[in-house]
Amino acid sequence: MAIWQWALLSLALVWGLQSLGVWLQMRHYSDVFKGITQKYADGFVGAGNHRGRFARGTIVLVVVTPDLIVRRLLVMSGRSVFAKFKRHEEYEGVALDRIRSNPAIKGEGEPGVAEAVKRAIEQIDRARSEPGRKPGLAGLKTVSA
Repeated sequence: MAIWQWALLSLALVWGLQSLGVWLQMRHYSDVFKGITQKYADGFVGAGNHRGRFARGTIVLVVVTPDLIVRRLLVMSGRSVFAKFKRHEEYEGVALDRIRSNPAIKGEGEPGVAEAVKRAIEQIDRARSEPGRKPGLAGLKTVSA
């Protein structure tokens, strides 16, 4: 085989591995999201992201009660498809307004977390402001910012 054929075969193999990794990560995200929607039937959820070109990419899920108390704050941050959600229990039971104004969650060494949390909170605010919208995760429309 010529060298260009080996290079093409290697490229196809790497592309296939990347596709498998992306599929596994998307399955993990949807499993976590489904778990949240099944466990919490009331309240609101916000999903925020920050894409990092050369830095880490970040996805944040914030689940709040109808009276805006944080139930769950999950952060997935990493450069690879092997990143998993991590639960931040220190923010559970805290008012959403306190997290909105608290810079501690927004960046301890990772500026992408701050942007993702901000987007998740904006999504919760949009869901609450929709006319006729009642608390509950049924019929949730996620918005990518």
